[in-house]
Amino acid sequence: MSKQKKAFNTGRLRIGDNWNAITIIALSQSNPLKAIAEFVENSIDAGAGNVSIIRGKEKGRHYLKIIDDGEGIPKDAGGLPDFKYVATHICDSVKRQLKKEGASGIQGEFGIGLLSFWTVGEELSLVSSSKDGRTYEMRMSKGSPSYSIAQKRTLIPVRGTELTVSPLLPGVKTLSGEKIQRYLASELRDRIRKTGVVIKILDRTARKQMLVEPREFSGRLLHRLPQPHSDLGEIYVELYLNESSSENRVGLYRAGTRVLNSLSELDRFATEPWTSGWLEGIIDVPFLNLTPGTRSGIIHDSNFSAFSESVRPLEVKLAEIIMEQKRAEEERASRKILKTVQKALKEAILALPREEYDWFDIHTASGKGRKPSAPEEEAADAEKSALSGDGASSPQKEFFEFAGPLYSVRISPASSVVPVNSEKRFRAVARDKTRRLVEDGLRFSWRIKEGPGVLENSGEEIVTYRAPEEPALVELEVTAMQGAESVRGEALITVTDTILPKQEGGPAPGKGLPGYTFRRAPGELWRSRYDEKQNVIVINNGHRDFVYASKNRMRKLRYICRLFAKELVYKNFPGMPADQLLERMIELGLYTEEHLK
Repeated sequence: MSKQKKAFNTGRLRIGDNWNAITIIALSQSNPLKAIAEFVENSIDAGAGNVSIIRGKEKGRHYLKIIDDGEGIPKDAGGLPDFKYVATHICDSVKRQLKKEGASGIQGEFGIGLLSFWTVGEELSLVSSSKDGRTYEMRMSKGSPSYSIAQKRTLIPVRGTELTVSPLLPGVKTLSGEKIQRYLASELRDRIRKTGVVIKILDRTARKQMLVEPREFSGRLLHRLPQPHSDLGEIYVELYLNESSSENRVGLYRAGTRVLNSLSELDRFATEPWTSGWLEGIIDVPFLNLTPGTRSGIIHDSNFSAFSESVRPLEVKLAEIIMEQKRAEEERASRKILKTVQKALKEAILALPREEYDWFDIHTASGKGRKPSAPEEEAADAEKSALSGDGASSPQKEFFEFAGPLYSVRISPASSVVPVNSEKRFRAVARDKTRRLVEDGLRFSWRIKEGPGVLENSGEEIVTYRAPEEPALVELEVTAMQGAESVRGEALITVTDTILPKQEGGPAPGKGLPGYTFRRAPGELWRSRYDEKQNVIVINNGHRDFVYASKNRMRKLRYICRLFAKELVYKNFPGMPADQLLERMIELGLYTEEHLK
């Protein structure tokens, strides 16, 4: 093995142009809100219990002032605020020495926080008092390498520190008190909680006063998660499972201060579960190393690698939780879609001739041992969730479910065929403006507007019509009254006779409205099939039309509704020519989609 050649020359790196380096550092902070957060953090590091942020305008100049009651600027040997050290030790913060000596709870370490005022305004004023109570001020200007320190006359000694930036840059003038409040509530969330500092914002321009409170997350707090472990330090995890939304993010924090708004901004974490949209919360990693300029970037060193490895078991568990939540959401969505489609179909049947759609036996027997009439069954269905197939009673009405004043009335069925010398019952269906069923304080008056026949119980909600001995067309009218309000509804009755004998055994038994289920069959042409034995419609959720429809809720709802119409019309009119089946499908689809919401 050949020996390594001896270096021809060696040396130490140094700054070629100090002022150019300071300019680069001062302009490296691109976010003025982050700069304001750093000013507040300096106050927290100085032990402040109260911090006031004042936004205002004086003599035509917009300014931002931060006042705290902390320990102020560290004092020199003479007891004066050591402004000179602050101005001449850039990148050599006194906080670094304090950390080496064992101080905890201190965030700053680079000694460049004050320079970020360049991204906020033109001039910086920093005021603090000496041990004997005299007040001193240091001033800096953007783009200038000099600073000045002078005694400032005040009636009352300044307790803590007063920092003022003025005039503000044009783009910073639009930072309202609400924006600053929201940003600090997230940025300094845990620092506020741990230290108990009270941060107030006084927006004199908008004449508002606000309190910065640590951001609270919504959703369900996840317990018993695998705890990430690293020899470098403790990792704090606080995660919430929420409804899926692109607004949900898991923030990355270091020692209580937010570093990244979303963990997924890092390439390593730009994947599930962090990009799923189901999670929000924080992960606090105190041993990460930050990029000094913006303090919103992570150095991908061994500390970052240790953090990345430690959260892998957590990622596996979160993926399982999200998968379970997705399945539950899909089941709830399917039940909701089924209920909506079935309700729309039921509403369509009220408007269509029921005798032509006798396959829809959607009414269930009452509890008195007899099969009730169609109007009685419909009244019962208005109170029960029989459409879902479980026969369970509906939950107690919420306040917003109670009906409003009478707005309309319709006769059910609206069109019917009645044999001669037979009877049929009709019901008045009264609704409010939002189509809720109205039941209280109603009075009814029925009459035969045109044609023969006899009505019984013409003052009730449900009447019996007795058909004449000869075929005829009959118009039926009902007037519904509630107080002074009065509305009318009409129905058409076709009284028929036949020369053909009635088939033995009567009509085929009807079926209730079916449910639906999914079967994934990508590449196959069929969209849906009716399973008569199970009374369910099987939908191919692998079909390209279903995939396209699923991208939008209402589009998916209409697609499933049309599949229902296709299957139900096909079964309801066996043997009918194809062109007539298509006509019936358009008819049922039209009346059904009108009621989709």
